[in-house]
Amino acid sequence: MRLPGGERARLTALYGGLLVLAGAMLIGLINFLVAQGLYTTISGAVVARLDSGATPALPLPSSHPSAASASPGSEVFQRAEPSGEVSTFTRAAEQATQNQLLTISLITLAVFAIVSVALAWWMAGRVLRPVGVITRTARKLSGENLHERIALDAPSGELKQLADTFDDMLDRIEHLVGAQKRFAANAAHELRTSLAVQRAAAEIGLATSDPEAVARIRRKLIEVADSSERLIEGLLLLSVSDQGLDHREPVALDELVRTVTAEYAVSQQAGDHHIAVRAQTTPVTVQGDPVLLTHLVRNLVGNALRYNHDGGHVTVTAHGRALEVDNSGPHVPPETVPYLFEPFRRLEERRHARGEGAGLGLSIVASIARAHQARADAEANPGGGLTVRVLFPGPEEGA
Repeated sequence: MRLPGGERARLTALYGGLLVLAGAMLIGLINFLVAQGLYTTISGAVVARLDSGATPALPLPSSHPSAASASPGSEVFQRAEPSGEVSTFTRAAEQATQNQLLTISLITLAVFAIVSVALAWWMAGRVLRPVGVITRTARKLSGENLHERIALDAPSGELKQLADTFDDMLDRIEHLVGAQKRFAANAAHELRTSLAVQRAAAEIGLATSDPEAVARIRRKLIEVADSSERLIEGLLLLSVSDQGLDHREPVALDELVRTVTAEYAVSQQAGDHHIAVRAQTTPVTVQGDPVLLTHLVRNLVGNALRYNHDGGHVTVTAHGRALEVDNSGPHVPPETVPYLFEPFRRLEERRHARGEGAGLGLSIVASIARAHQARADAEANPGGGLTVRVLFPGPEEGA
């Protein structure tokens, strides 16, 4: 049965009831044990006193033979028969003692009940104080003060663990909200920049009659349109991968890596810059979506080609449950590596050059990896370039 009222009232009723019940059981046990040995104790004490002669003799009745021979003015006494008198006295003393003990016990139980309810109310308040702190913090949280934390100062325990878990959740929410704000701002900036370039090119192209200038403007508009199309496709792919997987199937990751690597090895970009693209694989099968995994490998290899230098290399390795892409290229500051997995983050400012990416490559990789319960990380190479690793879960972890 659920008691009415708040949690503090219910805990008070529970704690107070248990304390009063325990007190009543204790008093009942004491009364029972005292009653069991009380008669014997009183009887033994009385008999001991009688045997020592300390008990006065009882006067003889006038009809007694000894009373007739007694001189006038004197009283004749005889010792009471121990059995009958002692039993009567013991019964009366036992009854009086039990009544007195019961009265004192009931008064004590009433006082104990009042004290128990007061202590239970105080105890419930102390126990629920962290919950109240969590509630007040949750009520005043908004997008403007997500930095606030409970920071409960209490001994280790379930409520301390609950408060710390709530703080950890706020950390994750603050990070996600910040990432979403940066994503929206960066996406708006990218799209607005493309539209501004298109508008300027169109205005310049319409203002001149030079065929060569018109041709240049035309090529520029096509490049900007292609860039906007790649940006929108990247955003759609990022959205799809963030939603997770609808189904899973075995995918031969080593075959997928060899296919994509062979395609990029003969690409114009690799040929123009003399970049060697090679694969080193062993049989690897993972559970996932083959389309998304293809995009993951393409983004990794394409990113490694795009941010490389003439005569460089791109090495793609699939071994065990890890996919690794190592490439040469410009120096990458180690402190900037974690931020490269955020959308629209680039090592250098965007120049709107031909073939420049939208800044979504590694963020799409990270999103597809999360959808497959994999972990993506990267590290800067000492001689320049980057090594990106995607570690897929084992069969038991994936299940």
